[in-house]
Amino acid sequence: MDRKFILGIAVAVVIVFFAVACANYVQKNTIPAKDRDTLYQVSTINALMMGSFDGTEPVSEVLRHGDFGIGTYDGLDGEMIVLDGTMFQAKSDGLIYPVNSTVTTPLATVTWFDNDFSTTTGSRVNMSEMTTDLAARLPSQNLIYGVKMHGTFPSVKIRAIPRQQPPYPTLTEASKSQGVHTLSNTTGTVIGFYMPVFFEGLNVPGYHFHYISDDKKTGGHVLDLVVDAGTPVTYDITSGFAMTLPTSGTFTNIDLSQNLSADLAKVEK
Repeated sequence: MDRKFILGIAVAVVIVFFAVACANYVQKNTIPAKDRDTLYQVSTINALMMGSFDGTEPVSEVLRHGDFGIGTYDGLDGEMIVLDGTMFQAKSDGLIYPVNSTVTTPLATVTWFDNDFSTTTGSRVNMSEMTTDLAARLPSQNLIYGVKMHGTFPSVKIRAIPRQQPPYPTLTEASKSQGVHTLSNTTGTVIGFYMPVFFEGLNVPGYHFHYISDDKKTGGHVLDLVVDAGTPVTYDITSGFAMTLPTSGTFTNIDLSQNLSADLAKVEK
């Protein structure tokens, strides 16, 4: 093959790679600061608790508002994980699947993740002990924080709920069919948010985590975990909040006197 032809192909490949890299850099660095520090949310946790499982927004639109986040999919079909701008779906079999851009979501929270400050875990602890310790070390418990932890975890207990069919049950009822899996000595990333207590009803107060392994094969909503001492925890301080409301679901069969906070606590365990 002609050397000039081969050289021409090589140059073309380099130009394309450089153009893509520049486009990604420009996209990331031209987002206004006010948008980078805003949590974008689709619907509310109480709507999901009441059975509003119909997807109301395409995930392609969600990704326009952030490169980091969590949520679920149309019909409550598994757990959403957004990491470094890529969206994944953790299903009830404990496995990770790619996501088509036309898929919709009934609940999602995303932001542009920036490393605002970091800390480390102090000792080997479970999730309850870890979140209590980390919450006490926050600069303020009145802000939203994106939270990221990467490491090798002795144990991560994950779950995902299989796709539900109309007429939808409540989230409490749907969670009874969830798939639960325990991963041992797994290396990956725990991602999620810390929400102030006054976000009750809008989102999950306190810490809410999802997990994805480095090989992008396993993950889900974190029910519990064991984390070793010295594991880095990175925070993104998020002072703004924007939300779109669900466009479907009338909740005609819901008892509005039910204790949604107590039900949510059961679902999270």
